[in-house]
Amino acid sequence: MHSSMYLAATNAPLAGLDLITEQGIRNVLAALLYSLLGVVLFGVVWILLTRLTPFSIRKEIEEDQNTALGVILGAVILGVALIISAAIRG
Repeated sequence: MHSSMYLAATNAPLAGLDLITEQGIRNVLAALLYSLLGVVLFGVVWILLTRLTPFSIRKEIEEDQNTALGVILGAVILGVALIISAAIRG
């Protein structure tokens, strides 16, 4: 008996396909949920950051060309992103 005839007779490829499809959908939904959660948490951190600083971040970076503030904000953004990623990953 050829292997292709055996697979067709047992219907094995279709059974595996159903499991992969369900698991794939769950993985995509989980990724979307965690991405949304990460974006929301990042937004909350950004709002807190802009409210707690005694100066306008936008004015400092755009008008005053404060490069140091831009570098520090970039580092803060990366740090928050790493913390959120580690928290989501577990």
